[in-house]
Amino acid sequence: MQGTVDGFTYGLVTPVAAFLMAALGAALGLRCTTRSLHATRSCRAGWLALGSLSIGSGVWTMHFVAMTGFTVQETPISYDKPLTFAGLAVAVVMIGIGIFIVGYRGATRMALITGGTITGLGIASMHYLGMAGMLMAAQFAYDTPLVVLSVLIAGCAATGALWAAVTLRGALSGLGASVLMAVAVTGMHYTGMAALDVHLHLPPALPSDLSAVLPGDRPAEMIGPMLVGPGCFLLLAAVVLLFDPGAVTGESGPIARPGHRPRDHRDHQVPQPRRRPRNDPHARGRRPRSTAREGTGTARYR
Repeated sequence: MQGTVDGFTYGLVTPVAAFLMAALGAALGLRCTTRSLHATRSCRAGWLALGSLSIGSGVWTMHFVAMTGFTVQETPISYDKPLTFAGLAVAVVMIGIGIFIVGYRGATRMALITGGTITGLGIASMHYLGMAGMLMAAQFAYDTPLVVLSVLIAGCAATGALWAAVTLRGALSGLGASVLMAVAVTGMHYTGMAALDVHLHLPPALPSDLSAVLPGDRPAEMIGPMLVGPGCFLLLAAVVLLFDPGAVTGESGPIARPGHRPRDHRDHQVPQPRRRPRNDPHARGRRPRSTAREGTGTARYR
């Protein structure tokens, strides 16, 4: 039996809220990535780790907020917590690998392609792992071309956003990259949902409350507790960026290339010896002559 799937149960509320969460996480994460390029080698890893946490938390929050609007009319839906949180861990780790590659290798073509591909695969893996955590009296089937398209959207969006973060300067450029990544990630989510077919296998005699026979937790019960962790990560990134003046524009100093110490303007200042005029009598290296009288302890200079 084919299930009746509705991905917009609450209208545009869930897509807009999901987009805003993805945009917030992308804005904080990409700004941390940009800030890492101006940091010393010892501080760069901290900025990149904070960026991966921000993007991963934002993308995972976007997915779960969007899934609250997903329903199947014939059966209730519950979620398996271990698989759901595993999606968050996979997103943070794989996005972190991609960001670290770009952060330490720079805006080279190979680094951007490799880092963007790994980041995109992390986003797609989080999505389909979260789908595997859904529990219902049904079996899932996916349309392969749409699944491939969703993965390509995630990879291209991640590559473009990372390129903008390490190449373009200014707050408007960072905002544009964040919006681009949020639009692509949200589009990837709904493309993956469009590839889903639900085949029900309900028992012949249905109980009065079908949700009682399903294990796991309901979306309404999980939405609050599950957003606490990602919300804390995003709040931490926002506070750190707020108190770092160079993180707003990304122009706190010259970009530190891998293996090179950032050059400072004081490195070009070479102290010059002070020259005296030629006609200055003190410039001649005359030694003072002294005459001393025998028997006296005074000396007279002329």
